[in-house]
Amino acid sequence: MAELKDKLKSDLVVALKAKDTARLGTLRMVLAAVSTEEVSGKEARELTDEEVQRVLTREAKKRKEAAEAFESAGRADQAAAERAEADVIAEYLPAQLSDDELADLVGQAVAEVAEQTGGAPTQKQMGQVMKAANAKVAGRAEGGRVAAAVKARLSQAN
Repeated sequence: MAELKDKLKSDLVVALKAKDTARLGTLRMVLAAVSTEEVSGKEARELTDEEVQRVLTREAKKRKEAAEAFESAGRADQAAAERAEADVIAEYLPAQLSDDELADLVGQAVAEVAEQTGGAPTQKQMGQVMKAANAKVAGRAEGGRVAAAVKARLSQAN
């Protein structure tokens, strides 16, 4: 079983004993999402830590989007609850990359693609650069941030 899933389960027990209802609800929701992912597809399987991390990232993104929607609808109390859930989930995710670190990794990805293709990559090769960059980033930055960094780097080069 994935270590991350074990940690989520043990923290659920701690939250239950401490009567921390906000944390308890969030951990239950996350574990339900992990279980759903495990049984999706043709046959049930155990998720790896990386797959559990992807589920957590997806759930955190849902909470942030919901908080923004509630905020724009004037429901500050609901927005605060969604942000609190996102904060709990964020504790189990790796630290996000700073803009400088992301730029360095994107630069490495551009260099790799340039080496493979024999020339500086253009906007048409953004997919190749994104693939290389996402492999390096490994969930430590949102896809939108990575895409923006790659796009900026490719437009600089041309």
